[in-house]
Amino acid sequence: MENRTRISRRTLIRRAAVAGIVSPLVIPGSALGMDETTAPSERLTLGAIGTGGMGRGDMKNFLGFSDVQVVAVCDVDANNLGNAAGIVNGRYGNEDVMKTGDFREVVAREDIDLCLVGTPDHWHALCTIAALKGGKHVYCEKPLGNSVGESRAMRDASKATGKIVQCGSHERSNPRCRFACELVRNGYIGKLKTLQINLPTDQGHHQKVKDTTQMHAAKEVPDQLDYDFWLGHTPAIPYIPERVHFWWRFVLAYGGGEMTDRGAHVIDIGQLGADKDATCPVRYEAKGWDSDNGIYDVCMEYEFSCEYADGLKMVGSSAKNKRGVKFIGEDGWIFVAIHGGATEASDPKLLTLDPSTFDVQLGRSPSLGEHHRDHARNFVDCVKSGDEPMATAEIGHRSATICHLLNLGMKLGRPLQFDPKKEEIVGDDEAAGMLTPKMRAPWSLG
Repeated sequence: MENRTRISRRTLIRRAAVAGIVSPLVIPGSALGMDETTAPSERLTLGAIGTGGMGRGDMKNFLGFSDVQVVAVCDVDANNLGNAAGIVNGRYGNEDVMKTGDFREVVAREDIDLCLVGTPDHWHALCTIAALKGGKHVYCEKPLGNSVGESRAMRDASKATGKIVQCGSHERSNPRCRFACELVRNGYIGKLKTLQINLPTDQGHHQKVKDTTQMHAAKEVPDQLDYDFWLGHTPAIPYIPERVHFWWRFVLAYGGGEMTDRGAHVIDIGQLGADKDATCPVRYEAKGWDSDNGIYDVCMEYEFSCEYADGLKMVGSSAKNKRGVKFIGEDGWIFVAIHGGATEASDPKLLTLDPSTFDVQLGRSPSLGEHHRDHARNFVDCVKSGDEPMATAEIGHRSATICHLLNLGMKLGRPLQFDPKKEEIVGDDEAAGMLTPKMRAPWSLG
């Protein structure tokens, strides 16, 4: 960094007031030369894109940090937008936050350092890539993208811009999950042979999807929703409320069902424990079956088997069981539950070991009492320090790739071969052509 006198944010604001600049004035951290030594009072600025559900929850986490200021909120639903703006303005005691229904207005602002992308999955890639190209670091909810091609483009954009992406795989910041993975990585269950993935679909919202057997009638779009913008790059189809807010995750154009909902967490922790963050399996065989679920087209009951290049197996199903991953080795097993991180072992004494004595240590996110917040804090700290966060774009991309290939295998009804280095499906042109969706104009990954 060049030798220069550092000016405090307070001084800049005072000078701006003297010059007659009207408030609010937000000074980006980058303009202040922020690094890991910067005082907490000199805040990173954040724009929140997608403020319903998880997006709103993530935004609240960032609002709790004294060194982050939320300066913009964006949502295509005016109700979500108004709620988010009220939360932000209530936090700061003013009416200053920018409100918009177009994410491009957020990423174009030069005074924003960070973007939170909490949209439905089909918007993750376009919003994140635009933010990265706009010079922002991005916290993007999981799964990283809604297809292999989209998450790959996000990973590539992070590399090209040098900006940090933290995938919202917050179980990575759960110390219990990291401890379980350390037990595996340090050989306490012998050579790892199998990852058993438990992804039950036995909750109330799953049953509602299973019970939906008829195509719902189209309805008039509510005034508060910019429905065409919500659809984005996906086909223009009539509005049905039961496939928009929350329920979009059970329509393949917008999400990937339980496979990318909780599967993106469970499989991700399997990847961490197996030391496979930079790769993925080479063979996928998945079978799914359903009654006619009307407007929903994801598989709600399934079983699958994958194999890595070194022979490690990954098997799983939707059978009723504890949600989580079981690491099965030659000398024992470790199970870690998702969510919560409750851990079991073939030898309970393993759970009493001191991780500070391990040869392989995976580090920890700051401990703020809740791993969603820990994960967000890890992102902010890494933006300041330049360190890699717990769930980089590469990590998020590889875990998402597994989920999407399993969904694709279920859809096509046949096994798939995949080259993790070239990131290509081998010997199946039809499947290869489905790795990236065809996008409706004017949207494109380019």
